[in-house]
Amino acid sequence: MRRKRIFEGKAKTLFEGPEPGTLVQYFKDETSASNNQKKGVITGKGVLNNRISEYLMNRLGEIGIPTHFVRRLNMREQLIREVEIIPLEVVVRNVAAGSLAERFGFEEGTPLPRSIIEYRLKNDELCNPLVSEEHITAFGWAAIQDLDDMVQMSLRINDFLNGLFHGIGVRLIDLSLEFGRLWDDEDMQIVLAGEISPDCCRLWDLKTNHKLDKDRFRKDLGDVKEAYQEIARRLGVLPEAGPVDIQAPETMQ
Repeated sequence: MRRKRIFEGKAKTLFEGPEPGTLVQYFKDETSASNNQKKGVITGKGVLNNRISEYLMNRLGEIGIPTHFVRRLNMREQLIREVEIIPLEVVVRNVAAGSLAERFGFEEGTPLPRSIIEYRLKNDELCNPLVSEEHITAFGWAAIQDLDDMVQMSLRINDFLNGLFHGIGVRLIDLSLEFGRLWDDEDMQIVLAGEISPDCCRLWDLKTNHKLDKDRFRKDLGDVKEAYQEIARRLGVLPEAGPVDIQAPETMQ
């Protein structure tokens, strides 16, 4: 199959969709950390993230969160709506970990007084810097109403996923969310885009604090694929045949 490639990301590739206004999102096995300075391949990760993200996007859709997700096509691909991506990561933190723990000298695992939202500019060359609402609105990355919608949705998503993961014995430490503008003629709606998977969430076992996310790659802890498989298993979406491979579509020149 030959398909026009629209965008090549670190963990996903976007191809032209079968209908106007749609794209095909292909999940790769490549992984990266430290603003793309550290790279690797985790065989089967794309298959697992496709299943996990499909499940979580569908569950969020059930509670009224608008998303770009349409349906899963196969082991590695999803049909999504084409959106204008807002160049921000909205990070919701429930527990001190990662860069927040480092910046403020907290011991990793310290519960925060309340969920904290941070914004990062999606730009690897600049190391995805933290930005404020002032930066965002002054430089035109998003309007105040866009930010309000993103924050409200992020808190709802965080609250829902906190409960969902708790129910399978997992602690949601933090998550990074991506949003886009979905246009319908002159009407615009902010929707959840990207993916929700162990690539963009910190997930710890509720009893042992065993890490079940990309930190296992970032920190050279090993058993990365096994951690992703464990999340898929607990959610009930682990592929029966295991993470078998399919090739990406050939790119049209």
